Formats: sequence, C-alpha cells, structure tokens
Amino acid sequence: MNNQANWFREQFPYSAPPRVLFDGVEVPTAMPEHIFITDTTFRDGQQARPPYTVEQIVTLFDYLHRLSGERGVIRQSEFFLYSEKDREAAYQCMARGYKFPEVTAWIRAVKKDFALVKDMGIQETGILTSISDYHIYSKLGLDRERAMAQYLDIVEAAMAAGIRPRCHLEDITRADVYGFVIPFVQRLVQLSGESGIPVKIRLCDTMGYGVSYPGAVLPRSVPRLVHALRQETGIRSEQLEWHGHNDFYKVLTNAATAWLYGVGGINGTLLGFGERTGNTPIEGLLFEYMGLTGDQSVDTTVITEIAYYFENELGYSIPPMTPFVGKQFNVTAAGIHADGVIKNEEIYNIFDTDKLLNRPLGVQVTDKAGAAGVAFWVNKQLKLTGEQRIDKKHEAIQKMTAWVAEQYKDGRTTSLSDTELLEAARQWLPEHFQ
Repeated sequence: MNNQANWFREQFPYSAPPRVLFDGVEVPTAMPEHIFITDTTFRDGQQARPPYTVEQIVTLFDYLHRLSGERGVIRQSEFFLYSEKDREAAYQCMARGYKFPEVTAWIRAVKKDFALVKDMGIQETGILTSISDYHIYSKLGLDRERAMAQYLDIVEAAMAAGIRPRCHLEDITRADVYGFVIPFVQRLVQLSGESGIPVKIRLCDTMGYGVSYPGAVLPRSVPRLVHALRQETGIRSEQLEWHGHNDFYKVLTNAATAWLYGVGGINGTLLGFGERTGNTPIEGLLFEYMGLTGDQSVDTTVITEIAYYFENELGYSIPPMTPFVGKQFNVTAAGIHADGVIKNEEIYNIFDTDKLLNRPLGVQVTDKAGAAGVAFWVNKQLKLTGEQRIDKKHEAIQKMTAWVAEQYKDGRTTSLSDTELLEAARQWLPEHFQ
C-alpha cells in the first residue's frame, strides 16, 4: 500500500472548477436484480435544518414506512444516538414494529459507543471511515497505514459486539481507489468472511464530485468506481450503498448510475435535506426506482402528504419549482401550453400527477396565460368535463381574458389568485355559481 498522499491536482486544482478527465475506458452495466433505498433523514438530513422533535421524527418515520410499501423499497433508516432525544426517537420508531425501514445507528468511531448500540438492540451502525488523503492527512493527521489500522480496529470492535458495521467511505470521489480504497475494502471483506458478520460499504460522494460520463477517469467516475470495487474485492451488490451530495447538480443522476453499475442501495433523505446542497431526495429516488424496475407497488401519493407536512406542520417553504413536491412543478403558465393540455394533458404533464401524486395538472393565470389558460383554469375549478367544458372562444372566457390583461397594465408581476379569479368567474359565469 502506497503511503504517500495523492491530491489529484490535475482534477482538483481548487483555484478553478474541478476538471473532468477522460481516457476512453468504459465498463459494463451490472444493475442488481434487487435495488433498494436507504434513508438518512434523521442523520445527514438533520445536519441541514432545525432539529426535529421526537414526535416529528416518529411521524416522518411512519411516512417512510408507508412509502416503503409491501416490498420494503426503503429498507433502512439511520439515527444519531448522541443525545437522550436521539435515543428516544430511535426507541419510539423501533417500537412501531415495522419490518421496513429497519432502524440503524450512526455513531462516533469510538469503541464505547458500540455498547450503546447493542444495549438499544440495534443490529447495524454506520462508522465514519474517511477515505481520501484530504481527510486522512489533512483532517485526521494520519497517514494511510495508521488510518487503515485505526479503521479496522473499530470495525473489529463492532463485529466483536455482534453488530453489523457499515463503513462510510467519506470523500471517495477524491480518494486513491487502487492505492487505498480497494486494499481497505479487501480487508473488510476478509474480516466479514472470518466473523460471519456482513460488512456494508457506503460510498460517500461527500463533495458531489462524482460524474456518470462514459470514459471518465477515477476517482470521479461513478461507473468505474463501482466496477472496480465489485471486481477487485468480491463485495456483493447488496453490501454496497451510494451516498451523494448535490454540489454540482448531479446527485440523482449519480445515484441512478450507481444502481446501473452494481450498487444495491442508494442513501437519500426526504426532500433532499443534507449538508450544503443536500442529499439525493427520496421522492426522486422512488420514481427513478419505479422507472428502472417497473415496480408499481409504491403509494406515491404519500409524497404529497409528506410535502404538506413539511409546509404546514414544520413550517418549511418548499421552493415552488421543486420536482414532485413544489407548488409549481406541474403548473403551466404559458397560454400555448394551456391550449395543448386542453386537447390532451399528456402533452405538457410528465405523467398522471393526479393519480400518482394526488396533484392534478394546474395552470397559473397571468397576462401570458391567454384565453386557453383562463378556460383551463375555469374548467378545472368548476370540475367541468366532456361536453360541459367551456371553450376558450366562449364569450365569458373572452371577457375574463380581457379582465386578466387589464390587471397587468400597471406593472403587476404576480399571478392572479384563485380568489380573484373566482370573483371574475362569478361575474361572467353566474349560472355556474347558483
């Protein structure tokens, strides 16, 4: 094992954006037969927002259980055990008796904490095993040899306590894959075989440096990283997890790529909460999972319930353009788009959002909506279908459209509210309000 630090300066100059380098080498896809999701809403997710109360954690855990479905798509959820409140939340979630998600722990890499995990009856815990030279040399003040010895000592202590260790390979997309990552994982696989306790490996793209591009080089290439681990260490797909961050807008693409090349589990959080730019959003992962597997057992309408809970109970204002959960994600503002959805909503709706998310397609009425947008809004609001629908050429719609344009003559920049539009509809379509 090379004990010299490698900073990969050709890829990470720091004084400029990181470079994506290519050598043209590609590896085959190898998606596992069974892929799954794991949750870190109550660990990494809590590092990016005000702490949840115990009651809020239990409520969100119930939502995760419902989302997991009969097949256990969301297999595990990890918890801090630092404080009495953390432990109480874990206890209450365990008391629910759900098979999925299983409660797992995340502790400091110190031996005495394993007793705490065992006393609580938790079978698996995460352990931070920082893997890049940036962390080993600059943060921990170690070298590779001492870091490996320290990590293996902690893993052996977990196994001695009968606990499944889950090693979090922090900053793996800046690590020396063949010089340190693979030798370390080979030792972990060896220990696992000797002890009979399966070890898990979480590949942590801590800074979001991973890329999915064919022919990109290590350590940033997600395909080659996963392929190298599977080929060189013999670790099984169900023992591999991917944990990504969104610093370069690649968090969901990298997660799906990890699945495609042999990782069994993807780690995410509700609404993508996580340090800095956040983790892979579980709601996005669920739709990606359904697209890759064809599994339709997930009740995706629970996603909308979760969004309402965050907004109405937790006071979090979801950015309106956020896919699947934002107020505007399936709302069109352009008149030409509204004209299309009047004919067939599939033209401008990503899927049946009413069925899958309990979120019918909407139209935002501004001066850009035109008669088509006004007609769409009226028909949706009044629940008019088939022959009952009011055409955009109807006299009342034309009058409402003129009224809408009038509202923007003095420089208004906000969309018209439902209350304003209802008042106008009552004026020009009184027969529908009797």
